[in-house]
Amino acid sequence: MYKIALTGNIAAGKSTVEKILNSFGYKVLDVDIVCHDVLKQSPEVKELFKTFDVFSNGEISREKLGRIVFDNPDLLKQLENIVHPIVKSKVYDFFDDNCNEKFVIVSIPLLFETGMQSLFDKIILVYADDEIRKQRLIQRNGFSEEYALKRINSQYSQDYKLKKADNVIYNNGTIQDLNEQIIKLFCNNK
Repeated sequence: MYKIALTGNIAAGKSTVEKILNSFGYKVLDVDIVCHDVLKQSPEVKELFKTFDVFSNGEISREKLGRIVFDNPDLLKQLENIVHPIVKSKVYDFFDDNCNEKFVIVSIPLLFETGMQSLFDKIILVYADDEIRKQRLIQRNGFSEEYALKRINSQYSQDYKLKKADNVIYNNGTIQDLNEQIIKLFCNNK
């Protein structure tokens, strides 16, 4: 089994690439979904944030939580110390569950930030220019420009990740451009 990490910074287009790969029949684990489940189910996360206004209808609101942790590095670190080991365990479970597949893909935005790159045989970076990413965050998420930049700057730079990636999918153009790159990179090697 060949283990591929699909990574990229916020609003680069990982989810779109992931949907295309799913449509081609590839097994893809979306770590964002794993993290969302951890936030819903983890008693440790609920305990850590019990005195903060992060709950909506009894569950942690990712939006409210994000606004707090991105302004508080200590809280962010505590949250990561809870979430990242669970994510790593889920990645190993995904590998075990799909051990008969030729390729498996894990969509993991914070690959380098979590130090999980050693789990993979190949790293593919989804890259979009910073200005495009900022505009996507403003339009898609309703972020202010200031908050969009804060979220962008909370991750390792794309230039850093470019140096570490084995391949790059550029997502500055159309869906057709994106499809063609994915077909060239994945389907010709299937």
